Amino acid sequence: MINPQLDGKVVVITGANNPQGIGASIAKAFAQQGAKVFITYMRLPTSSDTDVPEPTEPGQALHDYGRAQNADTVVQNIKDAGNTVEAWEADLSDPATVPALFDLVEQTFGSVDVLVHNAAYWEPNTFIPPTAKLHNEFSTQWMDSAVGQIDAGMHDRIFAVNARATALLIAEFAKRHTQRSANWGRIITISTDSARCFPSEIAYGASKTALESYSRSAAVELGQFGITVNIVSPGPIQTGYITTEMEQSINQNTPLGRVGYPDDIADVVVFLASEQGRWVSGQLIHVGGGHRM
Repeated sequence: MINPQLDGKVVVITGANNPQGIGASIAKAFAQQGAKVFITYMRLPTSSDTDVPEPTEPGQALHDYGRAQNADTVVQNIKDAGNTVEAWEADLSDPATVPALFDLVEQTFGSVDVLVHNAAYWEPNTFIPPTAKLHNEFSTQWMDSAVGQIDAGMHDRIFAVNARATALLIAEFAKRHTQRSANWGRIITISTDSARCFPSEIAYGASKTALESYSRSAAVELGQFGITVNIVSPGPIQTGYITTEMEQSINQNTPLGRVGYPDDIADVVVFLASEQGRWVSGQLIHVGGGHRM
């Protein structure tokens, strides 16, 4: 049996309140290995009443519903399995949250060994003005009335969580790691396989490209301190938003013939943090069944 040697490690995972989400699956996977898991999350408002029953069909409404919940369900599921977890709702767009997070984790479990930055903020946006008439059918495949032209506000909201928080979290991890003269650490950041080009979600894609660049630089600079840094780039993962029609199309265009699930990502993240992943650093690993390889 492979022993990942994660028992007792302190793991921080950002963005893990959606019970159907990637963060929740990562938290569960680490907890099953005996790690002490600390979750952060931020409930995101939806356009509908969050007190209405949970949608039963996959689609944007179900995805939004999950992201609007607190982390109680995720935490209770992990505790019911006999594992260790705590959670804190915190806004990573506020720079002051980062040191406060590490302080709280240290008070609760001890020094952070593994950082998984999964939290992300999303708004659809485009360079195309709302008054412009589209001239080709290709554009209509990814444009709809909900997509607005990018402005400073939406750009900064997205980059504050997806890019700036990445840099601040890594820097805080490195500061505390070196202060205690530690020689083992893991950082895994979660990107998207659309980071290179993401029409209709241009700021989101660009923010994930920034996340990837920060991660590579961190891998070069922090390796001397025994810290590995890697990026996981998910393909289409069913976190509630993929409709039946979308899933059929994804299945047809994915070499392994199916949509992804959160535990597909979680297993790779745990590997990168494990002893078996000790010689892997500075890598971007696509986890999408061959989608956009």
